[in-house]
Amino acid sequence: MTWLIWRQHRTEVGVLGLLVGLFGIALLVLGTQAHDLFPGGPARCAGQAAVDAACAASFRLLDEDYGYVENLLAAFYLVPVVVGAFLGAPLLARELEDGTWQLAWTQAVPRMRWLAAKLVALAGVTVALTGTFTAVLTWFRQPFDAWEGRFQYDAFDLEGLVPVAYALFAFAVATAAGAILRRSLPAFGVAFGAFLAARMSVALVARPAYATPLTAMQPVPVGGTNARTGPGVADWMIERGYADATGHRLSSTEYHELQDAADRAGTNLNQFLHARGVQEFGVYHPADRFWTFQLIEAALFVAVAAVLIGVVVWRVRRRMI
Repeated sequence: MTWLIWRQHRTEVGVLGLLVGLFGIALLVLGTQAHDLFPGGPARCAGQAAVDAACAASFRLLDEDYGYVENLLAAFYLVPVVVGAFLGAPLLARELEDGTWQLAWTQAVPRMRWLAAKLVALAGVTVALTGTFTAVLTWFRQPFDAWEGRFQYDAFDLEGLVPVAYALFAFAVATAAGAILRRSLPAFGVAFGAFLAARMSVALVARPAYATPLTAMQPVPVGGTNARTGPGVADWMIERGYADATGHRLSSTEYHELQDAADRAGTNLNQFLHARGVQEFGVYHPADRFWTFQLIEAALFVAVAAVLIGVVVWRVRRRMI
């Protein structure tokens, strides 16, 4: 059975393994150079850019020399769906397209054992490839995470547990779509669309609600600029703004009215706001919630993947004819 699965899917596994290997080597080479900018290690400089001259210099060089690489990492958001869908789409669809299911299901191996072997083997490859790539990418991003935190949009979705969960979700969607549509290419397209829709919905709607955000408030500082303090750079800022002395959050219109009043009075804006008890507020999730949010989101996608695999099992039990 193992030999047959390898024969059927060796092209997909080989292509994906080659791509993951090439990208991984490139990240290891560039990451080694980026890590060398921090003699004491990137973790030592976490949150120290503003107070440690050596760390500030290292972060400046990191941005100048490797900032473009961080921007290119946006393309790696698609790695989980490519790996999962590329392996899941042909798992059943190819058997149905080529008619080989009729031979496979009349052999000594029962249908459900045949299905279980294929699911376990290809899901295992999906986890191995995505997990390996995620580990390398997480290591590469350590200097950037020390600077920006791991809750940033270009870090949370690429690190930790969620990339593997995304890949399993894409694998399950593609497999289920292949069982229903009986075509590999449409199944891949369905998986790709479902993956993007689910990720965007979760990131924008569900993720901020995994826990109740904290709120920090402080009076507007007298004099100086409008620089704001409060939550650290590694925290996930949900909302920032101003509130009056009663705690009522000012709309942009109300804030601009106060700006105009300060201009008419010829008064420094900060002094004007401070005198009226205006406060700055920040709604945020602290950085130490990173792994809690990772576990919640990973569990969510894995649970949906399990339901989809249940659909596949149901279809195979009905022989799909």
